[in-house]
Amino acid sequence: MTDQYFLSTGRIGFRCWKEDDLPLAIELWGDPRVSEFLGGPFSPEQIRARLDSEIALQREHQFQYWPLFLLDGDVHAGCCGLRPYDPTAGILELGFHLRPEHWGRGIGFEAASAVIGYAFSTLGARALFAGHFPANEASRRLLVKLGFEYDGMKVYPPTGVLEPTYLLRNS
Repeated sequence: MTDQYFLSTGRIGFRCWKEDDLPLAIELWGDPRVSEFLGGPFSPEQIRARLDSEIALQREHQFQYWPLFLLDGDVHAGCCGLRPYDPTAGILELGFHLRPEHWGRGIGFEAASAVIGYAFSTLGARALFAGHFPANEASRRLLVKLGFEYDGMKVYPPTGVLEPTYLLRNS
C-alpha cells in the first residue's frame, strides 16, 4: 500500500480508491459495526457497487470518501471525504467511516479536520453538511467538536431514518 498520499496529517494519509481495493472495502463496509448506521449490513455485491460509486465520484467531482491509512505501518483505518450535497449553493457533504479498531483514538477528528481544510481551501466549498444516526453519540460529539452547528432533522435516504443534521460554514 505504499501509494503516494495526496493529503496527509501527522498520523494519516489519504489516497483515492482503486478498482483492486475491494478487499479493503469489504473489511470496512462489510463490518456490521461500521455499516450499522449506514443502511447495512451490505452484501459483497453492494460493497462492490459502493466502491465503484466512490471511484466514479472522484472521476466526476474530484472528491470521494477517500480511504485513509495510518502512516505508521500503512494500515487502512477507514475512509473520510466528501460528496455533492447542494452544488448550486457550494455545499458539500462530509462523511467518515472508521474501522472499529480505530474508534476512540482521535483518527476521525484528525481525518475530518484535514478534509474540511481541503474542502474549503482547495475545492472552494462555501459550507459542509453532515448528519448522523440519532443513536450515534460519538458522531454527534465529533461534529460539534469540529465546529458544525445543528441544522435540524432530515431523512437519510439509505436508511429512511430521521437524522440530526449540521452545517459548517467557510468563514
